[in-house]
Amino acid sequence: MLRELRSIEPPALVAAFIVLAYVVVALTAPLWAPYDPSAVMVGMPLAPPGADHLLGTDSLGRDVFSRVVLGSRPVLIMSISAALLAVSIGATLGLFAAYLGGWFDQLLMRGLDALISVPTLILGMLILSAAGNTAVLVVVTVAFINVPRIARVVRAATLAIVSEDYITSAVTRGVPPFSMVFVELLPNVLGTILVEFAVRSGFIIVFIGALGFLGFGAPPPTPEWGVMINEGRSTISVSLWPVLAPAAAMAILVVSLNLVTDAIAGRIGTGLSSRPRV
Repeated sequence: MLRELRSIEPPALVAAFIVLAYVVVALTAPLWAPYDPSAVMVGMPLAPPGADHLLGTDSLGRDVFSRVVLGSRPVLIMSISAALLAVSIGATLGLFAAYLGGWFDQLLMRGLDALISVPTLILGMLILSAAGNTAVLVVVTVAFINVPRIARVVRAATLAIVSEDYITSAVTRGVPPFSMVFVELLPNVLGTILVEFAVRSGFIIVFIGALGFLGFGAPPPTPEWGVMINEGRSTISVSLWPVLAPAAAMAILVVSLNLVTDAIAGRIGTGLSSRPRV
């Protein structure tokens, strides 16, 4: 165990502990937040950081530290849920497209290419404008937007092994398509799928933050980081902390996730980058 830890690059190890700390804080958020994140006038509006309010207060007198800490929970829950949903659907489509080939592969890829051609943020805003912006709809929309890119990555990884001898042997034995995909192919591209999950998680955190900033994220009074940045921008000339605190929390988490992803990709040998293809 110690030998494995020593073999990990120090930046990646530090980043892994930071990500773990975010998860722990999100799970135990009420223990760390001294105030109700929705309670107004718990202090003077736009008060600077001090003993009573570690990161100051916003324009409504709400404690910024409590809102940032409690805001980690919806951000992580929505991001991980969207990433899991997107990877589950995208990986399944990519596996079947590579294995079945033919018209199914061509039709599916052309449809996914059409979705990829639309800018992600514009597509997200269009969907949420029509359907609403509840937390569940945000998760489903973000997952839907990321499915095409994940499917293409998994398809490419599967095409590299679909002609291997053990796959040909399984075909001659009459292995059913579902067993072929989930028993023979899936374990051999699992590394790529795990890296893609980590890559997409970082991208989705920023994407959900952008939606919240533009008014398409979780509805108020949810203390979501993107919403907090949007609320604080009107008073940024008076107090920087209502904007800086959630922005820094988001940036540190995403950078840490990218470092962890690079370390995972290096060990698996997929050659993927932590910079998502948007």
